[in-house]
Amino acid sequence: MRVGTVAALWRYPVKSMGGESVASSVLDQRALHGDRMWAVRDLELDAVTTARRLPSLLACTARFVEEPPEGVGPGDVVPVVVTFPDGSEVVSTDPSTMDRRLSEVAGKPVTLVPLPPLTDRAAYRGVLSSKKDLRQQFGVADDEPLPDLSMFPLRKLAQLSVYATPVGIFADAYALHVVTTSSLQAMAAHGGDFDVRRFRPNIVVDSPHEGLVEQEWIGGELSAGDVRARIEIPTIRCTIPLREQAGVPADPAVMRTVSQQGERCLGVYADITGPGLLRVGDEVHLDPPRDQGAVAASFGRLAGRVKRNAVRTGNRILPSGSRS
Repeated sequence: MRVGTVAALWRYPVKSMGGESVASSVLDQRALHGDRMWAVRDLELDAVTTARRLPSLLACTARFVEEPPEGVGPGDVVPVVVTFPDGSEVVSTDPSTMDRRLSEVAGKPVTLVPLPPLTDRAAYRGVLSSKKDLRQQFGVADDEPLPDLSMFPLRKLAQLSVYATPVGIFADAYALHVVTTSSLQAMAAHGGDFDVRRFRPNIVVDSPHEGLVEQEWIGGELSAGDVRARIEIPTIRCTIPLREQAGVPADPAVMRTVSQQGERCLGVYADITGPGLLRVGDEVHLDPPRDQGAVAASFGRLAGRVKRNAVRTGNRILPSGSRS
């Protein structure tokens, strides 16, 4: 069934920095073309880091010097330009200047690193997060429970306990992050500036439906253009969306709304099952999950609550037939 059209495509040349909007892109099984080809490595931790640990990175943006050619990927990347908060630009071909400027922004020694080859698995290793780290990254007080991660498959949790990112991409968990305009509109009605850039999606779907509709896609498969993608789990939000980013002011109300109305979730993660070309304006169709009840149960207590809230939120705050 048709669930909308592709409203925007975003790629992020450098993990945890602002990205660039593109009109079309080829997607392979790794990611949207050129996505997360570089990252910042914390030299003290000796691991790839993220804006959850170093939120000042969000004030930077990145773009490619030239459009990445076909075939770029792990171990074969192209130069990027980083724009710093003062508007100055540095190219990755000047590593000494780049690392000095990034260290100034981060407030500690860091370096810009390219996506390693698949064979260099040690380069993807991360740092085991303590409960204190998780509370800080997710904005959870000492007397509040930590986010429920039971929706993650055990294999994925095991992978992310060893590696900072999945091997082959500098993304947090999955190849794609998808958000709908209807979810952004539904959340905004409860308070907060829901600028899409806060949530760093790869694909924005303009949805004619109401509420947090993508939560109902979990376990199903989307098709658009030549691409197919399986919707895996809801996206649990950390503190990044409430923070100041390039062109977007800080807004604590955003996370209060997401916590209250979406059980800390907004958007969904997906894996690419059919590579191909995707364009802004392409129709998006859903092959729904065969057993919604079984899907909800498989993702645990939190996923079930998210799905129930999705229906209630949409019915309560949006008039019939409205769209963004």
